[in-house]
Amino acid sequence: MARIAGVDIPNEKNVEIALTHIYGIGHSSARKIAEEAKVGGVVKVKDLTEQQVQSLREIIERSYAVEGDLRSRVTMNIKRLMDTGSYRGLRHRRGLPVRGQRTRTNARTRKGPKRTVGSKKGK
Repeated sequence: MARIAGVDIPNEKNVEIALTHIYGIGHSSARKIAEEAKVGGVVKVKDLTEQQVQSLREIIERSYAVEGDLRSRVTMNIKRLMDTGSYRGLRHRRGLPVRGQRTRTNARTRKGPKRTVGSKKGK
């Protein structure tokens, strides 16, 4: 099992798909990395030579922010928004959708389970 950027990537998958297991690398980035390293996208990870794995490591280390570094950067960006009191920061603080989605209905993922509000039954 190859270890790149602190992540064990799966042996049985194609290189392009396996690279997407690293936080911060999607499909298009994985394709570019595989091209730059001169590794075919349809090659399985278990069939890579140590030199190819090393070239993948170097390209990712040089050109991409991944894993812990990227997670901390995203967290700091959200914290900055909350500290400045921007609209997006307030939405993060309240746990509501940030990107303009409707909240009258839906938004249950951000708001949590429904809390029914009703009046007591009169006599």
